[in-house]
Amino acid sequence: MKHTGTISLETGRLILRRFTLDDAQQAFDNWMSREKVTRYMTWQPYQNVEDVKSYIQYVIGTYEKPDAYYWAIEEKNSGQVIGSISVIWLNEEVESAEVGYCLSDDFWGKGMMPEALSAVIRYLFDTVGLNRIQAGHDVNNPNSGRVMEKCGMRYEGTMRQADRNNQGVCDTVLRAILSREYNN
Repeated sequence: MKHTGTISLETGRLILRRFTLDDAQQAFDNWMSREKVTRYMTWQPYQNVEDVKSYIQYVIGTYEKPDAYYWAIEEKNSGQVIGSISVIWLNEEVESAEVGYCLSDDFWGKGMMPEALSAVIRYLFDTVGLNRIQAGHDVNNPNSGRVMEKCGMRYEGTMRQADRNNQGVCDTVLRAILSREYNN
């Protein structure tokens, strides 16, 4: 694997880039404080911009490491930061990673998240050299699963009572794509 860190990625409608402290207010307003958006997240909705700034400061600190991958999702037309996507764990031994993402509900159902996830998958396979990319979602959040399916991630199973999110202990659906499947 060749770790190159969080570099800017561009799609038709989006720019995936490093967070800056200037993103804090938009991140708070657009998704991090919204209960509707964080319903199936493992973290509570943020209560104030200062806490979002602290989180973003943490993320900025990780950019020094070549194996850290945290992107802000910016919509090109508005210049607004509308979500985030990141590698939430990495297993060097089997060249595998898990991704997680979150998007403002103002942009749900418009194909934005599949567009962002596809760009990240392409980057992690083609540039970083991963063999496997996986993601999980609460069984009660099938829309997240549809995002994964649109990006070629296959259903691998449901882990019963395997996680906790803002709804409590939940069953988690696991989906994944292998490099050979992506490149065919």
